Amino acid sequence: DKNLSPIEKGTSLLRKLEISVAEAEKRTGKNTVNMQEIYTVYLIETRPVDALTEGITPDSLWRRYSEFELLRNYLLVTYPFVVVAPLPEKRAEIVWHKLSADNMDPDFVERRRVGLENFLHRVASHPVLCNDNIFNIFLTEADSRLKAVNAAFRVKNPDGRFTELKHYSDELQTVLSQLLRVRARVADRLYGVYKVHGNYGRVFSEWSAIEKEMGDGLQSAGHHMDAYAASVDDILEEEEHYADQLKEYLFYTDALRAVCRKHELTQFELEMVALDLACKKQQKEELVTGTVRTFSLKGMTSKLFGQETAEQREAKLQVLEQQLKEGEEAVKEKNTESDEFVKTAWVDIERFKDQKDRDLKEALISYAVMQISMCKKGIQVWTNAKECFNKM
Repeated sequence: DKNLSPIEKGTSLLRKLEISVAEAEKRTGKNTVNMQEIYTVYLIETRPVDALTEGITPDSLWRRYSEFELLRNYLLVTYPFVVVAPLPEKRAEIVWHKLSADNMDPDFVERRRVGLENFLHRVASHPVLCNDNIFNIFLTEADSRLKAVNAAFRVKNPDGRFTELKHYSDELQTVLSQLLRVRARVADRLYGVYKVHGNYGRVFSEWSAIEKEMGDGLQSAGHHMDAYAASVDDILEEEEHYADQLKEYLFYTDALRAVCRKHELTQFELEMVALDLACKKQQKEELVTGTVRTFSLKGMTSKLFGQETAEQREAKLQVLEQQLKEGEEAVKEKNTESDEFVKTAWVDIERFKDQKDRDLKEALISYAVMQISMCKKGIQVWTNAKECFNKM
């Protein structure tokens, strides 16, 4: 392997290990807000390419899409200089005519399975990411350490406002998802009601051909039923329009979380440069006082082979002084960058919340008015039909 280029070295994991997302399975359980949900898990299988490969045994485990998201977010924060491969899209749309408590769209699940497998291959072939310990844990260890990733790589001093924003985003997503599901069930029942009226119209029309004395009345009543049933397409199109307004804000929740992730990354970078500066200050203190506060190879070497000369210490001190100036400047820049991000982001978040309140209030009022209008229209149809029957 010594003759391999960096890129070729990076692909060594795939040369040793076959990685596949073999299948998908539907499961039922409770989510973080203790609500019943149906979700899909994906089976990750790993096996050595060569039977003679040492230290690798075949393995398999199930992962949810959210765990893939957790892994990718970790990679984004840990390797900000890497262009991390994207995940396949996360399904969020809920269409009334496809809704079923036991439904799992096979075409979509298969596309996502292929996309997730491609994501793992991209990471495994990357010269840096393929060597990451958490990535290897993701492929081989079921739960314990992976679940700790989210906590282990958080910033030490998170901004409480952005923590609350993440909770707000999660709650908004839950509420909108439930609202869309209820709306879809209402639309499904509404479709059934209109189809029943279409059947009434057909029966009345056929009946009118048999009954001579009641024929005109039955035929008129049938026409009212047919007209009502025929309007279902326009009504359902209007229903989908309101659903699209809700879906837009369901997708906005991802945008809110993206802002939180960007802030965490900015804060993480600030903490890293501050930590580096603190280490440099400690090194300077140790160099000036000649006291090593922590165990190090350098300190042990000094004890074994004698202290550095005054000239050597002075040269190192000058280097440290320059590094300290650069470190202080880096901390200052990162502080400014973080403060500016928080300032501009929070202005836009408040703007978004105002926009969301106005839009959803208008959409929900319009939806309620539409439902009332449809109910009145249904009552009018039966009132007209009753008048037709009375004339018979």
